[in-house]
Amino acid sequence: MNKRAAGISLIAIAAFLYSVKYMSAAIWGSGTTTWNSELFDTFSNSVGQAPLYLSWISLAAGILYLYHAEAEQKRHLNSANKDEPLEDIEEVTNPNHSQH
Repeated sequence: MNKRAAGISLIAIAAFLYSVKYMSAAIWGSGTTTWNSELFDTFSNSVGQAPLYLSWISLAAGILYLYHAEAEQKRHLNSANKDEPLEDIEEVTNPNHSQH
């Protein structure tokens, strides 16, 4: 698995973990006969803060993986184009550039 796929996977895990708190509270309170926001807050607080903190960690790790994948690709492209003349690089990066 490359760094981009790992980063996207970690961001998806972060979204899932963020929603776990609310899904758990909804499941926990599904057997009640009355429903209001204070009751949902009580169920939500009983789940705890662990899913929220783990989602933050997963989100940060996913963003770092994506950043490193982009930085690695940029370094790789810069090292591959190091020996090419500047005009050739402009032609590749700017396809609308007219040739002289």
